[in-house]
Amino acid sequence: MGKAASEPIPFAGSQLGATRHVCAFFRNADEEYRVLLPFIQDGFESGDRAFHIVDPKLRNEHLRRLASAGIDVAVVERNGQLRLHDWNDTYFRHGHFDQHAMLALIEAELQEGAGQGFRLSRAIAHVAWALEDRPGVQDVVEFEARLNYILPRYKDPIICVYDLSRFGAAIVVDMLRTHPMVIIGGILQENPFFVPPDEFLRDLSERRGATGR
Repeated sequence: MGKAASEPIPFAGSQLGATRHVCAFFRNADEEYRVLLPFIQDGFESGDRAFHIVDPKLRNEHLRRLASAGIDVAVVERNGQLRLHDWNDTYFRHGHFDQHAMLALIEAELQEGAGQGFRLSRAIAHVAWALEDRPGVQDVVEFEARLNYILPRYKDPIICVYDLSRFGAAIVVDMLRTHPMVIIGGILQENPFFVPPDEFLRDLSERRGATGR
């Protein structure tokens, strides 16, 4: 008998339980893949689907990292287990970032995976797109908060990857407040700084009102 979708998932030195929206902070790519590759491998071995969103410039590097871990990339792409996208056909598919369209896309991907018979879709999204000079990127924090309305309806893990060498302190604090789980120092843990979306969005609206943004 296969594993139940609700069964805890080994991840980053811990277990990912019922709450599966994760903010993963890393200092470099080597640390990132050292933590993520076992999780990705476990997903393929468990028959789960992988839904990855990467920087278009790093697409080939991402595939090389997967292959270096013994993952047969050609096979998992052919059988539908790996859905690899880049920012241009997801976050920026309209030429700018539309948070509501992106929320709908993520939900559609999770539903599609279930419809195809996969136990889970394990999503990993690199969020450095928010540093691009594109309209709408300022909504990244609100987008992350609004994900918390959608994701509790699903058992699929969503891992949002942040490079600490590129993001400033203010946005890191907001990302901590919008993710109920966090990876810091390579270890998964419950996030004590998480703020429920209603409260966070109210605070964000007040901040924007105070600054006129």
